[in-house]
Amino acid sequence: MGLTVYKIDWSPPARAVIMTLEALNITDAELVDVSLLDGKHMSEEYLKMNPQHTVPVIKDGDFVLWDSHAICAYLVNKYGKDDSLYPKDLQKRAVVDQRLHFDTGILFPSVRGAAEPVLFDWEPTFNPEKLKVIQSGYDFLEKFLDHAYLAGDHLTIADICAGATVSSMNVIVPIAANRYPKISAWLDRLNSIEYFSRINGNGIKIITALFESKLNKSMK
Repeated sequence: MGLTVYKIDWSPPARAVIMTLEALNITDAELVDVSLLDGKHMSEEYLKMNPQHTVPVIKDGDFVLWDSHAICAYLVNKYGKDDSLYPKDLQKRAVVDQRLHFDTGILFPSVRGAAEPVLFDWEPTFNPEKLKVIQSGYDFLEKFLDHAYLAGDHLTIADICAGATVSSMNVIVPIAANRYPKISAWLDRLNSIEYFSRINGNGIKIITALFESKLNKSMK
């Protein structure tokens, strides 16, 4: 049994896992599409695999793991030819972990909080208060970016994970380059990486189209 990844192309966490596979040159993983919009993630089969019914999930043989950050770290630890994406040095790894926790606790909840009510038709448009939360995340992130990448001078899984999240936030609240020059330059740097531009860019096109269809529907 090989590596199987359950994913949604428009999901920032799922995109992060797929990009980590690419960064590690893992080309033989089976990719299985899951939809949160049709309820199949609540099926008995899926819940047996992941009681939290989240996406992404990986199966590596008999081993099952969910949570994108845990998955990305696992993939680097097991399959990485070196530790550049997730350093073994205690202090360097601690910085990467802190940035990942920032993504989990601040960045991703802000985009999820704004996006879910629109995607699931709970609200007809983005809640202004939720947009302020996204803006607050930008304010923090701009202060963190005192190097070329989020955790130092080299790309790590912190960039891959947070980059997927922030580019999705950018669809909802566009990043003003004059206000956030470091974030803008960082995203440009990430988008210069072929697999990031391709995989993340495809997901951004999908989520943008989803938002547009929902918002246009609410205006009719």
